[in-house]
Amino acid sequence: MVETAWKGVKVEHRSHFMGLRALANGVISFRDVRVPAENLIGQEGKGLKIALTTLNDGRLSIPNGSVGTAKLCLEICRKWGNERVQWGKPIGKHEAITHKISSMAAHTFAMEAIAALATEMADRGGYDIRLEAAAAKEWNTDRCWDIVDDTMQVRGGRGYETEKSLAERGEEPIGVERMMRDYRINKIFEGSSEIMHLFMAREMVDKHLQVAGAIIDPDKPMSAKLAALPRMGAFYAAWYPTRWLGWGRWPRYSDFGSLATHMRFVERSARKLARASFHGMLRYQARLQNKQAFLFRLVDVANELFAMAAAVSRARALADQGRPEAAEARRLADLFCRIARRRVHRLFGDLWDNDDVIRYRAGVDVLEGRHTWLERGIIDLGAVHARKGEALAEAEPKKVAAGVA
Repeated sequence: MVETAWKGVKVEHRSHFMGLRALANGVISFRDVRVPAENLIGQEGKGLKIALTTLNDGRLSIPNGSVGTAKLCLEICRKWGNERVQWGKPIGKHEAITHKISSMAAHTFAMEAIAALATEMADRGGYDIRLEAAAAKEWNTDRCWDIVDDTMQVRGGRGYETEKSLAERGEEPIGVERMMRDYRINKIFEGSSEIMHLFMAREMVDKHLQVAGAIIDPDKPMSAKLAALPRMGAFYAAWYPTRWLGWGRWPRYSDFGSLATHMRFVERSARKLARASFHGMLRYQARLQNKQAFLFRLVDVANELFAMAAAVSRARALADQGRPEAAEARRLADLFCRIARRRVHRLFGDLWDNDDVIRYRAGVDVLEGRHTWLERGIIDLGAVHARKGEALAEAEPKKVAAGVA
């Protein structure tokens, strides 16, 4: 632990951000700083290990915080949907808005189920929650950003207006624009959405790489490939058939009542997901690690299935506890699972029928300057910044002279 008041410690620059205006990030320099031994956390040289060990539990703060944001958005939209009248009825009764609000409620329920499940696993201990923590962080932040965006849309111009401005003209100061600015960082820090996808994708294919890595590695000699064949054959002879032969139909999961159909879908889709990861390795081989669009879709399927299982389990738990909201929870879980199933079907279809190659080529074309003609007609930001710099340079001597005078 290093104090900024110590000799040799200097805050070179205090960073400022789009949101989280009180965030104390900055550029700090250290010159010959002496740190007392009692300020050492853990053992010397173990800092990274300590940080990584606490990362999983710490990462759960974001999906839990996202639940709070989603709940607040739901309250804002419920109240405004009833209060604001357009074309003779409250805007919440217009189907376009009603659908947004229903989706918001269903996803808020699922977000809370995921966060509660992952947190319970962390609190109990004895679980390796790396994947659950990553899935909760990635899925909840992505869904909650959609909810915040929909809240802005439902509130309209009042959502875009600052709460200070709303208060000054006598309206309720609801800071949706501030919420949007503050929330956006959640998809970036504690591991960006892309990093979470890559981490989970690596875990998904890791066993395949252990078993068949030598076969698909172009740098491995033929002798190594031949040596790996018996082990690979034995593993997949036992593993692959079970990805097809498991039972995911009635009466399995019948104790979940009307939600059992969704649990059966999760079970069948989990086996299909396992097959897809294996088929992807066979198709792309060593190129699989660079097929991020393919891998990200696999992870998205896994996260949707995780969310479905968590939502159904939470609805079941509320019913078992005799909670008064159990019936409503079951309906929200059912709605969420119906929405998620459509996403899963679409993701599975996009695995093998997509525009990934064309889109990649187009992106490379942009990077290589083939489409700079599209950028014509805008203000030259470089020239604007240069003029601002010149103006500041001219103003500085005048300020100094004024100060001396």
